[in-house]
Amino acid sequence: MRIAVTGSIATDHLMTFPGRFADQLVADQLHTVSLSFLVDTLDVRRGGVAANICFGMGQLGTNPILVGAAGSDFDEYRAWLDRHGVDTRHVRISEVLHTARFVCTTDADHNQIGSFYTGAMSEARLIELKAVADRVGGLDLVLIGADDPEAMLRHTEECRTRGIPFAADFSQQIARMNGDEIRILLEGAAYLFSNEYEKGLIESKTGWTDEDILAKVGHRVTTLGSQGVRIERVGEEPILVGCPEEQGKVDPTGVGDAFRAGFLAGLGWGVGLERAAQVGCMLATLVIETLGTQEYTLSREPFMERFTKAYGHEAAAEVQAHLL
Repeated sequence: MRIAVTGSIATDHLMTFPGRFADQLVADQLHTVSLSFLVDTLDVRRGGVAANICFGMGQLGTNPILVGAAGSDFDEYRAWLDRHGVDTRHVRISEVLHTARFVCTTDADHNQIGSFYTGAMSEARLIELKAVADRVGGLDLVLIGADDPEAMLRHTEECRTRGIPFAADFSQQIARMNGDEIRILLEGAAYLFSNEYEKGLIESKTGWTDEDILAKVGHRVTTLGSQGVRIERVGEEPILVGCPEEQGKVDPTGVGDAFRAGFLAGLGWGVGLERAAQVGCMLATLVIETLGTQEYTLSREPFMERFTKAYGHEAAAEVQAHLL
């Protein structure tokens, strides 16, 4: 399968302030705050939902196609993704804007002050999927992830018009979307991804019941945190898949992206929904044990040992045949 992943491409600039923000604020001067914090550490991490998902798929050897917008400062990030099996030829490079980034400072009490710069992400709306499909010989599935809202709407309509199966994955953008936009983005999706909280928010904003939404999509895939994932289809019993045993929780950031990467890789291999979900849960477990969304290492033998322990020899044999 040729799978394209659209969505954000970004970097996170994370800093640590050894003091407390509260000690620097003067109650009667909050209307004219002017502060500078001398920080101890700076950690620059690669991120963005589309890049995170593609990185995971690349680790599994499935050659995903990254579709998004970045700035002229993308060269180093591009080289990193290329080395890890991602097709980055279809990333639009802005001539005037930097790659999106999140800049955040955390104090000793774990309070945070952060800013998100959308930058080049705003140009994702200018990307035409037909041009991508023509260059790669057609697309079998497009995951439409959190991105510039206009880009998400454009990609969805283009998939419908051209008959390209698509997966709807609103994630961070669901908070700013209204019911009409969500209805447009999910109707006719082959897969609808969300976590359990987002599932309720989708129903609340659209005014559609769980049954209504299930009737409008092929599969509803709901991640359940430490409980794994539930996959639902009209007229079928839900598929429930648990998570492998964790070696320790380090950082939950990017866990949902890793699940999607593993699930999409499984779809590409043709191993079936349950196996695909198991691969997704295994990859998500590696990410929660690692600081950073793209800092984990996927080694075939340890991966398969843990997969076998979690899901059994029959499941492992089916997956091992595809894992590069």
